[in-house]
Amino acid sequence: MDCREARAQARRRLPRGVFEYIDRGTEAETAMSHNRARFDALRVVPRVLTGGAARDLSADYLGTHRELPFIMAPTAFSGMVRHRGDIALSRAARSLGLPFCVATEGLLSIDEIAAASPAEHWFQIYLWTGEENWRPLLARARDAGVEILVMTIDTPVYPKRTFNQHNGFGLPLRYGPRNIADVLSRPLWAADVLGRALVRGGLPRFAHHPRAAEATITGRDVPPMTHQAGLNWDHVAKVRAAWKGKLLLKGILHPDDARRAVSEGADGVIVSSHGMRNLDISVAPLDMLPALRKALGDKTTLLADSGVQRGSDVFKLLHADADAVLLGRAMLYGLASGGQAGVQAMVDILADELDRTMAMCGCRTLADIRQASVERDYIGK
Repeated sequence: MDCREARAQARRRLPRGVFEYIDRGTEAETAMSHNRARFDALRVVPRVLTGGAARDLSADYLGTHRELPFIMAPTAFSGMVRHRGDIALSRAARSLGLPFCVATEGLLSIDEIAAASPAEHWFQIYLWTGEENWRPLLARARDAGVEILVMTIDTPVYPKRTFNQHNGFGLPLRYGPRNIADVLSRPLWAADVLGRALVRGGLPRFAHHPRAAEATITGRDVPPMTHQAGLNWDHVAKVRAAWKGKLLLKGILHPDDARRAVSEGADGVIVSSHGMRNLDISVAPLDMLPALRKALGDKTTLLADSGVQRGSDVFKLLHADADAVLLGRAMLYGLASGGQAGVQAMVDILADELDRTMAMCGCRTLADIRQASVERDYIGK
């Protein structure tokens, strides 16, 4: 199996609205095709007669040594892919020795996830309007043992995802003939996700929302939570002052923003186009990594995500000077196709593909990847 096969299995199992929510981009989805083209444009020159010794895929970042250069990215609605999907992701991460970043818009709270799985948990936060709404999340994360906070800063307005509205899968969800028929066409999914949730006490809820706004996925009877209007560097300073652990800023693509992030106290940045789900004319993270590394130097943690489908994609991001790579959609495809075991299988597949790519290129460590010979004709223009 590979990511494409897992995606195909996910498509067969999930209702169209759920599948397209996790799979698609925004507007005309040109950012998705562009991102894929930029990965494909970077070609690596193989090396031969290098001995074929075993490769070391371990990575060091944020002061910790880890066996693989992977992090499970924050993905909202994993609980709509599988019942209690966040826990399945966490347990898979634990078994593989990976960090798992819990999402603000998750359907299980960081408290519940940490109690169910002793993985290394990070916590991703959006700032909602009103400090009284987001500050308590920092305390909850700290009390759950979180040491690394990921502040997502690339969504000043909600992106235009027309297909979500057509599928009735905007936020909140709305019932209609189309999505009711959609759900009924996937009875195994409906029994697992909706049926088991109802048995446990009702429809899935946004578990991190303040109690007064803890809406179900249909958003009935409560005012919607909104992102902080006018988000700026002053808000970063407030989070930095309130959070005593490590802080990463997610969604940076410009070198000046990266430099500012570090000057404001960030311990690292995540180079990300939000999975190509926000700005449809965005550059690809792969193209920006070298400039961001040059801006930050070698001592600042630089992570990357968006659109990883193969181990060779990971190789290319590492070559471009990322310290490690976040995995989002690939984990959800694995979750849909096989639950916790499916997630673990996807990580194993990506690690195997990365290992094979390293072998073909004569690389024994991640440091060697940065010295690999590549065609750069199409990169950075």
